[in-house]
Amino acid sequence: MPQSLRVGWMGLTAMAGTLVCWAPGAAATPDLPFTHGKAADGATKSAVCSACHGPNGNSVNPEWPRLAGQSAVYIAEQLRLFRSGVRANPVMQPLATTLSDQDISDLAVYYEAQTPAGLEADPSYWRGGQALYVRGDRGRNVPACIACHGPVGRGNLAAGYPALRAQQAVYVAKQLTDYASGARYAGPKPLQASRNGTMMFTLAKRLTPEQIRDVASYVQGMR
Repeated sequence: MPQSLRVGWMGLTAMAGTLVCWAPGAAATPDLPFTHGKAADGATKSAVCSACHGPNGNSVNPEWPRLAGQSAVYIAEQLRLFRSGVRANPVMQPLATTLSDQDISDLAVYYEAQTPAGLEADPSYWRGGQALYVRGDRGRNVPACIACHGPVGRGNLAAGYPALRAQQAVYVAKQLTDYASGARYAGPKPLQASRNGTMMFTLAKRLTPEQIRDVASYVQGMR
């Protein structure tokens, strides 16, 4: 597995099977966490989080996501969804209900500032995952993951697309499976619960179990 996976940037986002251009200068959400979050305070508040997500957000348990280097916008959105119960999780939901808006912003900017530690991709699967990530699958109407998540998996802050590099493969596969089954979010309008939920619900259904496994392995090995 290469130590660094570098491919050309495609300035496109995938919207439910149709590729549309994303303007890099487009306005982001009005309540961006980094406008009032304090990383130093987030470091202190992350003590509880580290029990599952590891020191500096680098979890060692494959079922728990790595938060190091993750988009502050994405972390803040997901914590609010956990807090409201729209994203159900027996561990995260009760913890998130104790967080204030300031707590969420502080944690979000803290984790975004951390560096994700490298992991290895499964040598049996990463090449198939690379093909899907870089080129997509035209036959199944699946756009390339690179269009939204970037050439080295850093995501897109303004658009709210999460970083994927060095993410736990088991966790990624679980989330894609939950998107495909509709279990990712609850409530009256689960597809619209997050900024990009509709897109992911739509695309995940088009992936085979093997494609989910392969692409999850590939992003785990990204640097």
